[in-house]
Amino acid sequence: MADRLDINRETLRTWVARAEVDAGNRPGTTTDQAHYITEFEREVRELRRANAIPKSASAFLAAGLDRPHIR
Repeated sequence: MADRLDINRETLRTWVARAEVDAGNRPGTTTDQAHYITEFEREVRELRRANAIPKSASAFLAAGLDRPHIR
């Protein structure tokens, strides 16, 4: 069949496997689930980056309070 469609056999096999997973006929992560996971991981990275800013700032400010003031 791949030869008739003039595509690589592995490509066709991958497409068929993906369609079977998406249809629930084969175990695995569906395309929709994979997109959700990708978006979730992106959001987690952004939140971790956003949380790192106040942590760094508070550590910097705390370090400044521990130093003696020279006048």
